[in-house]
Amino acid sequence: MGVFSSAASNGIGVLVADSNQMNCQLLVGALRRRPEFRVSACTLDMDAILSTITNESIDIALFNTDHDMSPIRRLHLAHPQVGKVLLLEAPDRNAVVNAFRSGVRGIFSFSDSSVRMLCKCIQSVHQGQIWANNEHLQYLLDLVSQVPSLRVVNSQGINLLTPREEQVVALVADGMSNRDIAHELGLSEHTVKKYIFRIFDKLGVSTRVELVLYAVTRGNVRHAEWVPT
Repeated sequence: MGVFSSAASNGIGVLVADSNQMNCQLLVGALRRRPEFRVSACTLDMDAILSTITNESIDIALFNTDHDMSPIRRLHLAHPQVGKVLLLEAPDRNAVVNAFRSGVRGIFSFSDSSVRMLCKCIQSVHQGQIWANNEHLQYLLDLVSQVPSLRVVNSQGINLLTPREEQVVALVADGMSNRDIAHELGLSEHTVKKYIFRIFDKLGVSTRVELVLYAVTRGNVRHAEWVPT
């Protein structure tokens, strides 16, 4: 099942899920020096994770993965009561945002923190708190201020527009003028006009009214996402 080790006694049940066995063993060894933790470990294999969660009564799961959030997301759906913490080598905007969307309650980076701080992170998440530094929180605040987009697809379900074009369509559908859209997205009016003409060409429409009707009939509103400028 890919399980490296387990432990059973009173305390906070901690699972370390890491595909790197050496890193995993080092981290497990450090955490097991703390009497308040019961520490288990397994690979990032989903069957191994679910088996350990069931057999070891896990309270907090630590994931060492930079990009693949599917194990975290699947665990959150199966066991929402388990606190999830993502271990990152260095802060990464997309990883942080996707992690919180997947159900993570804490982000911890060894690049600027120690094992002692990781123990505090585990305890805080176990108490229902969020663990994130100022940089991670800024990523989330930036996300909240982003513009929702309107996903437009063809009959085969293939995206027709870029993420930025989808944002422009959503704002046009909201009745905003080119000047308002430019202000909202931090672009020039000229750039917004170029986006709109490009969208017209891709969708085969020629007016804003036709664009709105097209978007209403073939578009789906998406949550705000960070779109590089």
